[in-house]
Amino acid sequence: MEKYTACICEGGAERAILDLLLDDHRLIFEREDLIEEELLRCRNARDFERKHLKKSFSEKITVYRILDSRSEKFKLSKAYEQKVDIINVVTAPEIEMLIICNEGRYREFKNSGEKPSVYCKRELKYKNVKSYDFIQEYFSDMHTLIKALYEYKRVSKIRKGEITLWDLLKSTR
Repeated sequence: MEKYTACICEGGAERAILDLLLDDHRLIFEREDLIEEELLRCRNARDFERKHLKKSFSEKITVYRILDSRSEKFKLSKAYEQKVDIINVVTAPEIEMLIICNEGRYREFKNSGEKPSVYCKRELKYKNVKSYDFIQEYFSDMHTLIKALYEYKRVSKIRKGEITLWDLLKSTR
């Protein structure tokens, strides 16, 4: 029985984190499990249907949406809503929280009142904090990334039923 998975990333930083985790075989799914074997960038449900669901799938598809917004809707048409499980993986307020956690600056950040990306640029002097290349380089050591994911999960106010990137890691952390 074949299982189908799609992973939709909001931006370059999120895609960089997922690429690192996929390449190191740390996630509960592998790149080979993904539709077209790649991370997708598609915020609109109708576009996702048109581009990726017109093929014939024998099993249900699990779609992981990596996003920082808790309110962003992704409503599939009636033809697909029973064939697709959508799992929102929340990185609120922003993926840059991983850098703040890794730097041990969570308390200072909370007192700043700034958005995470602004704090990273102003206080930590990381100018390209949202770029794919910066994130790939910054988290090139897998231990650093895993530690940051753990710390973010530890300090965050995660809502009941919410999934984080930490929850997508294989149990052998």
